[in-house]
Formats: sequence, structure tokens, C-alpha cells
Amino acid sequence: MQKFDKIRPFYDAEVNEAIQASVNHPMMKALMGFTFPDVDEEVWKDQLKRTHSIRDFQCNFIYKSVQKVLEKSSEGLTTSGFEKLEPNTSYLFISNHRDIILDTSLLNVSLFDHGLVMTASAIGDNLVKKSFLKTLSKLNRNFIVQRGLPPRELLESSKLMSEYIAQLLLRENRSVWIAQREGRTKDGNDATHSGVLKMLAMGSDEANLMDYFKKIKIVPVSISYEYDPTDALKMPQLIAEANDEIYIKEKNEDFITLLSGIIGQKKRIHISVGDILDSELDKIAQEFDNNKNQIQALAQVIDDSILQSYKLWPTNYIAYDLLNKSDAHSHLYTENEKSLFERRLEMKIDENNPQMFESFLAMYANPVVNKSKYQNAE
Repeated sequence: MQKFDKIRPFYDAEVNEAIQASVNHPMMKALMGFTFPDVDEEVWKDQLKRTHSIRDFQCNFIYKSVQKVLEKSSEGLTTSGFEKLEPNTSYLFISNHRDIILDTSLLNVSLFDHGLVMTASAIGDNLVKKSFLKTLSKLNRNFIVQRGLPPRELLESSKLMSEYIAQLLLRENRSVWIAQREGRTKDGNDATHSGVLKMLAMGSDEANLMDYFKKIKIVPVSISYEYDPTDALKMPQLIAEANDEIYIKEKNEDFITLLSGIIGQKKRIHISVGDILDSELDKIAQEFDNNKNQIQALAQVIDDSILQSYKLWPTNYIAYDLLNKSDAHSHLYTENEKSLFERRLEMKIDENNPQMFESFLAMYANPVVNKSKYQNAE
């Protein structure tokens, strides 16, 4: 067994066999029926059976699936900053994390549209327990992050993953997407967890850690949805945490959340690419002499970039004003936008539960608070 076999996506030589084994799976039929509603089943099956590389699978099938998701459940995707990136160049994209599948899928669609290298992307093993989902993720160039391991195994798993990411970026010229934290942001407070950066640092063979981070070309990315399609689903966990209770997921909760993220209404979506981190890393290396402090400083730089380029929507300002019983931002939304948001609130949240009501509003309002803190600090 090769070193990375446990976590890596398929090699192109394995793609066709995996497709042949999955082509009649009910979930494949559902995915293709959604993507190509006017195409006869035999036609897409025939094309799938002739697919021999991840790139062909992504470009001919998944790209079109994502376009269909955008068409059915959003008012369109806009982007900014992609012109900073060079073609045929690999980058490490670190982004805020709002939706299980879409964050990385939409980034890849945008990279493809701009003629840039698409990513290999991290996915938690909790999301690919069903064998078909594992196959689909490996066909989509996902690599597996093992969750919930005891400390020693976690260390080994982190080291393996960091080495794999380094190999992709530095030897295979393959971009990588990784979330700034384990799990999605549930409360609207996007923050980079230092554990993610510590894991990446394990792949370094440089004497100076910041030299390694320069070499792998870190690009912070911010993604914002006007409506979070899983907003109400995040409530039980937020409430439990607010009450210092341990939250235990339902049996199929991850899968239901994954589907809701894909088909739920998002309205407008924006992806913004920050600057490739370079001079900031030199500054960190000069100011801090130990790795721990350097990693904390780097997390702050990534957070600043993500907050700076995070696009705020009317929903964020409406939630802020409702939460604070003010009309401070009323010039940034219309009465119609406000009544639509209030209707969503009524439909999704029991207004007799003030804690849930506040948590729901805070999820949308926190990006306004965080961005204003950043702007005031400038």
C-alpha cells in the first residue's frame, strides 16, 4: 500500500472502474437526473462510462451539476480577486466555511471559469460514511480528513495529511482547498483555528516556518451567502453550546445538512480571493521567533483578509438592526428585503423561544460586527 492510499482521491487510472461500479447507483441516477433533466438516461450513462479522468468527470458532470444548483437555488454567483492568480500555478486556498459541499464546489467552478488550477479539497470522513458518497468524493478530488481520533493517532493522521498537502502543492502543481477551521461556522464568527495551521506546518522541511508558508502560496478566500440554506439546522447545536450542553448529532444529520445546503435557497453568493500572503509572512518571521507565536500571528493575518473581503448582504444588516432594535443600517436594505427576511425568521424559528430567535439573528449579524471591528482598527 502506498503512503497516501488511505486518504487520497482516485488516480486517473482508477476513475473509469469506480464510475462503472457506480453508474447504476440510485444516488448517481438522482444526481444525473437533476443535472441533465432533458437527457435520456442511456445518454449520460454512456458518456459516464467513457470517462477516464477526474478532470473529465469534474468538467463534464460536476461543473454542470453546480451550475444547476446555482440556477435552481440562488440568484447567481459573483466573484472578485481571481485576476490576482496565475494560470498553471498551485495555491493553498484557506477559506471561511459555511457549507459542507458548496464552499469548495463554487470555488472550483470559479477557478475553472478563470482558467486556473482547480483544487484537491479536504473532506471529513464523517461525511463519506456511505460508500457511494466516498466514491463520489474521490472522483471529485477530495482527500479524507479523519475525525475524532485519539491523540496519538490524530498526530499521525495530521502528519500524513500535511505531507500529502505539501506533495500536491509542491510536486504535483495541484491547488488545495482547506477550511480555516474544522467544521462549519455556525454563529457567523469566522476565525482561523491555529490547529489547522499547525497541521500544515508539519509538512514543512524549511528551517524557517514562514519560508515554507511562502512557498506553498497561501490565499485567503471569503465566501458569503445572502441566505444560509442551513441556518435553522444550525440552531440546536448553537443552543446546546450556549447552555454548556454536549451536542450529539442525529444519525443522518450530516447527510441532511449536506443536502439542505445544496438545494436550499441561498439568493446571492459572492466569493472573494484575497492577496497571496507574502510580505506579511516576512513581517511575522521578523517579529516572532517561535513557531507558536508565528502561527497565531498568521491566523490573525488570514482572519483579517477574510473579514476585509467578506461581502455583507442586506440580510446581514437587517439581522443586525433587528437584534439591536435599531435602524442604523436601514439605508442598506429595502422594506421588501426586510419583510422577506422577517418572514423567513417566522417560518424557521419559534419566536416564543427568545434564545433561538437571538441565535438566528446573531448568525447573520455577527459578520457586520466583525467587519466593523476590522474597519475601525484600520
